Amino acid sequence: MSTTTTDTVTLHGWTAVPRDADAILQGKLYLHKPGSLLVKDIVFPSDDPLVVKVQQYAKEKLPAQTYNHSMRVYYFATAILTHQFPADPLSPSTLALTCLLHDIGTTPSNLHATQLSFEFAGGILALNLIQSTLSAPQSQAEAVCEAIIRHQDLGTTGTITFLGQLIQLATIYDNMGGHPDLVHADTRVDVNRAFPRNGWSKCFADTIKTENGLKPWAHTTHLGEAEFPAGVLGNELMAEYDGWR
Repeated sequence: MSTTTTDTVTLHGWTAVPRDADAILQGKLYLHKPGSLLVKDIVFPSDDPLVVKVQQYAKEKLPAQTYNHSMRVYYFATAILTHQFPADPLSPSTLALTCLLHDIGTTPSNLHATQLSFEFAGGILALNLIQSTLSAPQSQAEAVCEAIIRHQDLGTTGTITFLGQLIQLATIYDNMGGHPDLVHADTRVDVNRAFPRNGWSKCFADTIKTENGLKPWAHTTHLGEAEFPAGVLGNELMAEYDGWR
């Protein structure tokens, strides 16, 4: 087993932070006022062979709407990281791997292949893919797994990894319009233009309902069996972009 060092902790987002998003934001709308940041200004780590392979895997396995959501999460997460936590040295590759695979458990075949909640199944799939098959470092692979398993573990007690909190902030921003002031309006428009939603709100709400029907014990139910899909469908921040194709 590899030894965890301070470098891998910070590099792969293992630093413990509050699970409560309001706490990490110190009860403010934002820590630093976000500036305009367009897709062309954000570097996607396409020079990393591991990311290239996983991106191709995601394109092949994920429905187009889910793939675009995953890419939006990367760009929104990077914008949040850049403006709110500029000193954090999180690896763009680790962030990209997590974003690309965070919803891999929601594909129709994966939902029906296991009794596990989709986040847990997805975390295990991601770990096996990037560590066992693609030989990623253990610390990186496990960071991705942990963040995927906990990306819907919203709450106000305890701690979570920094990577997990960042993914939560970005996914809730895209799915429900949570913490709308964290991302500049120019960034929101440009990311949605680059990776169109194409009815994502209904698509994801239907996925939630499908999983809850298949697995009434699913972890997603802790967000409210009716409340969570209703919140996704009622995402006013993204409503004007939902018809973009």
